[in-house]
Amino acid sequence: MSLAAALAGAEAKGVGRPAPPEGSARLTAAEAERAVAGNLCRCTGYRPIADACKSFAADVDLEDLGLNTFWRKGDAHASKLPRYDEGAIGVFPEFLKAEIRASSGIGGCTPALVESGSTWHRPRSVEEYYNMVGSELFGKSRTKVIVGNTASGVYREAEVYDRYIDLRCIRELNSVSKEAKGIEIGAAVSISKAIEALREAGGCNDVIFCKIADHMEKVASPFVRNTASLGGNLIMAQRDQFASDMATILLAAGSSICIQVSSKRLTVTLEEFLQMPPCDYKTLLLSIYIPHWTPAGALSGDRTMDKAVSTRGTSVLFETYRASPRPLGNAVAYLNAAFLAQVSSDGTSSSLILRELCLAFGAYGTQHAIRASNVEKLLVGKPITASVLLEACTLLKKTIVPKEGTRHAAYRSSLAVAFLFSFLYPVNKDTLKPVKAVHLNGSVPSGTNGNPNCGPDAHVDASLKINNMKSGSYSNDRILEYSNQIIEINKDYLPVGIPAKKVGAELQASGEAVFVDDIPSPKDCLYGAFVYSTKPLAYVRSIELDPSLKQLNTLGVVTVKDIPEGGGNVGASTIFGPEPLFGDPVTQCAGEPLAIVIAETQRFANIAAKRAVVDYSTENLDAPILSIEDAVRRCSYFETPPFLLPQKIGDFSKGMAEADQKIYSAEVKLNSQYYFYMETQTALAIPDEDNCMVVYSSSQCPETTQNVIAKCLGLPFHNVRVITRRVGGGFGGKAVRSLPVATACALAAFKLHRPVRMYLDRKTDMIVSGGRHPMKICYSVGFKSDGKITALHIDLFINAGMTKDVSLIIPHNFIEALKKYNWGAFSYEAKVCKTNTATKSAMRGPGEVQGSYVAEAIVEHVASALSTDANLVRHRNLHTVESLSLFHSECSEDGMGYTLPSICGQLTASENYQHHLEIVQSFNRNNRWKKRGLAFVPIVHKVLSRPTPGKVSILNDGSIAVEVGGIELGQGLWTKVKQMAAFGLGQLWTDGSQEFFDRIRVIQADTLSNVQGGWTTGSTTSESSCEAVRLACNILVDRLKPVKEQFQEKQSSISWDELIYKAKMVGVDLSAREYYIPGASGSYLNYGAAASEVEIDLLTGATTILRSDLIYDCGQSLNPAVDLGQVEGAFVQGIGYFMSEEYVTNSDGLVISDGTWTYKIPTVDTIPKQFNVKLLNSGFHKKRVLSSKASGEPPLLLAASVHCATREAIRAARKQTRFSDSGPSSPSHFDLEVPAIMPVVKELCGLDNVERYLESLLSSK
Repeated sequence: MSLAAALAGAEAKGVGRPAPPEGSARLTAAEAERAVAGNLCRCTGYRPIADACKSFAADVDLEDLGLNTFWRKGDAHASKLPRYDEGAIGVFPEFLKAEIRASSGIGGCTPALVESGSTWHRPRSVEEYYNMVGSELFGKSRTKVIVGNTASGVYREAEVYDRYIDLRCIRELNSVSKEAKGIEIGAAVSISKAIEALREAGGCNDVIFCKIADHMEKVASPFVRNTASLGGNLIMAQRDQFASDMATILLAAGSSICIQVSSKRLTVTLEEFLQMPPCDYKTLLLSIYIPHWTPAGALSGDRTMDKAVSTRGTSVLFETYRASPRPLGNAVAYLNAAFLAQVSSDGTSSSLILRELCLAFGAYGTQHAIRASNVEKLLVGKPITASVLLEACTLLKKTIVPKEGTRHAAYRSSLAVAFLFSFLYPVNKDTLKPVKAVHLNGSVPSGTNGNPNCGPDAHVDASLKINNMKSGSYSNDRILEYSNQIIEINKDYLPVGIPAKKVGAELQASGEAVFVDDIPSPKDCLYGAFVYSTKPLAYVRSIELDPSLKQLNTLGVVTVKDIPEGGGNVGASTIFGPEPLFGDPVTQCAGEPLAIVIAETQRFANIAAKRAVVDYSTENLDAPILSIEDAVRRCSYFETPPFLLPQKIGDFSKGMAEADQKIYSAEVKLNSQYYFYMETQTALAIPDEDNCMVVYSSSQCPETTQNVIAKCLGLPFHNVRVITRRVGGGFGGKAVRSLPVATACALAAFKLHRPVRMYLDRKTDMIVSGGRHPMKICYSVGFKSDGKITALHIDLFINAGMTKDVSLIIPHNFIEALKKYNWGAFSYEAKVCKTNTATKSAMRGPGEVQGSYVAEAIVEHVASALSTDANLVRHRNLHTVESLSLFHSECSEDGMGYTLPSICGQLTASENYQHHLEIVQSFNRNNRWKKRGLAFVPIVHKVLSRPTPGKVSILNDGSIAVEVGGIELGQGLWTKVKQMAAFGLGQLWTDGSQEFFDRIRVIQADTLSNVQGGWTTGSTTSESSCEAVRLACNILVDRLKPVKEQFQEKQSSISWDELIYKAKMVGVDLSAREYYIPGASGSYLNYGAAASEVEIDLLTGATTILRSDLIYDCGQSLNPAVDLGQVEGAFVQGIGYFMSEEYVTNSDGLVISDGTWTYKIPTVDTIPKQFNVKLLNSGFHKKRVLSSKASGEPPLLLAASVHCATREAIRAARKQTRFSDSGPSSPSHFDLEVPAIMPVVKELCGLDNVERYLESLLSSK
């Protein structure tokens, strides 16, 4: 939909653009990228989505797109793609809109009835509005005034309103008035239309309007801006303390507001409006006025900055700033700012005098945007010198102080200083030169995160009357640069090995694919929502619904008391034991489900659950254990079975004795990560005859879901049927953590004898579903002077949360991934901590991600101690074939199979890598405010194959149905299985004359049809399912071969249809099931390496990933297109863990980064600008399924290269600013947190780096 809107928009704005090539759109590649910049995806890594969008663009070179990877060389031309014709984008017909309005009753003036008796009103004038709200009907009703209602995405409704008033029909609020003195924009005008109006009003003359429009384009995403109103944004800022960019930039531009209270209409400045008491629905914001500025000041009536100043030699400077986790917006800023200055030459020297100044700041932890009046007063009338600027920065840091409890408060204050420095330093007396340049022009060079390029080399031409800029909606600044994907296609087992199209691609792209929540609700269906604990350890005395919500028609609360006799309080189960469905009688953590509220709609259930009143008591309970440190102090551990712990290597004491240098008790801390699948936890339970239950569950383990539900309800397993067609993303979160949701639905349905469904809202899902395991790692390491490590000891502490889940396997996974290097002697101690926090579960690369990263942290610490290049230490400690066999004895490799050394050589020994290293070093020498870093990371990742069933059935018409234990999570499992089935049955015709691929359908998992389905986890289920299907096909081939040979004795050839008909006639069993059991160990090693280059902004801490090069050994890929998507998607998910996904809890352990508003996964503007991937075909291997290797999890570990490169860039910055006293063991050693978010990077570069720079300038004079 985002792309469709962009295509339609490009057509509408196509006047003046050259006609596109035939079959293409008027869209530019840059516009195509920006169209999806606000979309979230957790699977693909965005690059192929962006390529598909850019394939429509008029200015794209098809050879630069990933599509070209699968075409023959020189075969990239438009005819390979579906043709695009202008006008082809369907628009919703006006007559249908009118018909819908009429049928729903919202087209006229009479109120329309919506859910739960609420009414919807659409006044046509301001007068009608006030007559309406002043009437007796509105006297005591709960009323909500809306335009786009996008505020509900920020402030989730926990209230049910009696009346909604829609302002979109009031013409006055939707008008735009342009005049010479300025522009007046109606409050109900959408942000997108306001942007268009400002560009039209500004044209090439009023650059301030254009800069305001440019900044507005960094607010939210295109589809939100199309709906959200400008007035609504300002009301939220005034009433709800919303961190608005609009309020800040309009405040700096001298805007005014027209409001009406009852019959009284007022015009006030925006500053006065923001300081008024919070508005209610009796105050109506009518319009926003933005004046036009000239060197003499604003043209709006008497409101000029300084009428006494001559315009000769006067300039107006205007700039806006924001620092946020995403460059193109769609993220709230840590701080935003806008500055407007009137400057003129003093006439006697080359310095400029600030005649008037407005410094506006917002979003930093304050009630609303403010002006830094004291700093303005200090600066006005003075020449801009380094000493004056330092004084202003010092005062500003004392002025911009976030309220208590604001996260990263010191960082936000430092941003204010950085932005003021960016604005004024280029017009500093010492840097002002009469060159034909513009003041910080707002263009976005690489890595500025949307912030203008700033630094001591920028200059301003004093002759300019007003700073100009290249601004407009047709920017050709690309988000992504050229990327290269290299694959090798294996044709030994056709159609296995070719990049076949993903099964269901069209259904998913068109929105027709049916997920659990898409299944139509059965008759009399009810909806459930969890009431969860907000206390970490407490008795639950009672749970009551809010009596003020009677109109929700809730049907009650299902608790532990409703579990039937013979059942049990079981909500999940693993090989390590069960866990409770409800916290009873004591809740063990904040976020533990306590009950289910049942209502007639999902929205009502959600509201009632959030408003439920829970009575807690902590009497006679110990203090909760909320951290690893608490658990260690109180010896709160889960015991790990010895058989799960890997073998130790050598004698640690002896290895340390051989070392030239040693590091003792260094520490690494790692936080959690949320799954952020697109489809949250969901289930639908339908009671069936004879005490049976059918449950549709979005689950990675339907068989375990069946077992847990049966145990909870006290039923035989065969009375519970669980069906899973497809899952909208899992990453481990739809395994154990999906079980309580399905079980809760089944329990409620069992009690009420009605269908019940649950679809967790994002906040609830994030709170109850846990995530990746937090860890604390202490290490001691010994090493030689040449970087060879002789001994390593690890003390590993893992926060499991309140129950075991699968946490007892995490030490094994961590240690196995850590063993990617030859540590000499290696020993460890591992503790799995039991805490009163939400249960943590397996998440993509569970334990392996952390173990692989800690290995890199140790290597970099060693390199810092030796003052040498970390890459040299990495190469020095790579395994030989012999040491690999010692550390991974169950996965022995020969020289050909151990491909990691050659992979690392390809990455780091190439001229390309060395050239980039020289560029990085040169860049760092020549840039003060930006630094780059380059690092490479290898991985050795062990995977374990598990037993999996496969069933192949040939129907009477020759079509083929395939069932497997593996679940389609978006990873392409069905596609590979379909290819394997076609290959397996194709063995009947060695000449390849029969095509089977299109005859095959892979069908949904059903626990009563294909038993022992197991779990879809660990990256190997695709290949195990394929092998099970291949073996089943072999059975069928053996049964059919005699029939085929017998028939061919009579005639030379036989078709598939004829063969199946004959087989049916002679009674051949045309269905075969096989249970694939891997070999003795069932495990093997995966290899890969990545080199990443980043650029950091020392003023904001923003990190831009300039380039990532990945080489991954896929064995002989079953489907290189699918594996390529898995590699890229995993890598980008890893970028989120290492760079942006901040997992925050409150003092009770309750997750507070609980939605898209506060938790930032990567977007298309945060992935590598150049993203190059090579899939290595390492050839035949008899122990693997057709010599293939896993691709789902191992590449995620490679994202540590981005974090390591960021550390290198920070090291260059610290070297420049001489942080010589900061490291305990080495001047160059420092801890870089995970994730390395902007505040972390800026703090390591120096929160006071601007002040120190200015001080150095003054001291050098």
